[in-house]
Amino acid sequence: MTQEILHNTRTHMDKSIESLKRDFSTLRSGKVSVNILDNIRISYYDSPTPLNQVGSVIAQDATTIVITPWEKSLLKDIERAIAEANIGVNPNSDSECVKLFFPPMTQDQRKEIAKETKAMGEKAKVAIRNIRQDSNNHIKKLEKDREITEDISKKAQDDIQKLTDEFVKKIDEMVKNKEDEVMKV
Repeated sequence: MTQEILHNTRTHMDKSIESLKRDFSTLRSGKVSVNILDNIRISYYDSPTPLNQVGSVIAQDATTIVITPWEKSLLKDIERAIAEANIGVNPNSDSECVKLFFPPMTQDQRKEIAKETKAMGEKAKVAIRNIRQDSNNHIKKLEKDREITEDISKKAQDDIQKLTDEFVKKIDEMVKNKEDEVMKV
């Protein structure tokens, strides 16, 4: 029974790490990534739709992203959505596609993104700690209901703490690596 709780704890913590990776992919580092547009939605048949589902989104080079919509009527909507998203560039369009030219990042921008990286890491750590608390509460409930002994409860809580420490360490390493990537000119 405690093994199942430990397994669920690890699974949930793995999901928190994956979520942090997705969050990091939306941050800009030295070269642009199409993932910076992941949170931008346009109204497509009255439904908020991600850009990559209404056209092709390609990183042409280290500073340029090209969005070619499948329907030319979406050009204005795409331009408006990008402008409203405030990602640090103004969209440029011809009659075929929207181009985003990202200027080189300033030191201040890099520092700001490094702060965002730390904040995302802290959010992930809070999620890990909440998972730990839920798992420990579940173990304590089993002990209270006399389904497991006090020794088994103590060992399970120690194992959960070891898992928590392991995942917090992973998050710290991920944050440090991302900060190094962002600050590298």
